[in-house]
Amino acid sequence: MNFHPRLRRPEPLWRWFRRRVTGSGLVRRGVIWLRAWPLITFHRRLAGRPMGRDEIGRMGEQIAVRWLAAHGRRVLYRNYRGVNRGEVDIVARHRDVLTFVEVKARTSTAFGRPADAVGPEKQRLIQRGAQDWLRLLGHPRIKFRFDIAEVVLTEGELPHVNIIEDAFKLPDNSMAGR
Repeated sequence: MNFHPRLRRPEPLWRWFRRRVTGSGLVRRGVIWLRAWPLITFHRRLAGRPMGRDEIGRMGEQIAVRWLAAHGRRVLYRNYRGVNRGEVDIVARHRDVLTFVEVKARTSTAFGRPADAVGPEKQRLIQRGAQDWLRLLGHPRIKFRFDIAEVVLTEGELPHVNIIEDAFKLPDNSMAGR
């Protein structure tokens, strides 16, 4: 079946969503300007239905990955689950520093910043994941840090990304055998 060169075959919804919403983006002043015509701004509806918490979280993580890559960080792994019940959303390299990034996406800042949701228990979970990652590498002598990526997805506006570098540290006694 031949199509006219100007007419394109309809594409699946997931491919359209990935290309339109999380496709190539230009970064200006910490805000990701999505090239998504006609979907210029974030909408809490996807294919006519409201987005759930998981979908908002996945979208926030996708936007954070693109922001990190656009700002000179190399994403090594996403959604790492360690053997000791640890987890890390994004493992990336920023120059000579290994960064473990926790992504928090919110649809508003009415109840505080997204980074406020990373409490001591969540920090321990991320630290266990980071220690498992370092254990897999054979405990190399490299610098590492923990970052938090805040993604605010306000309906009708462009997504806003804020990276908090070195948001928290490992306790001193946790690396005693290293």
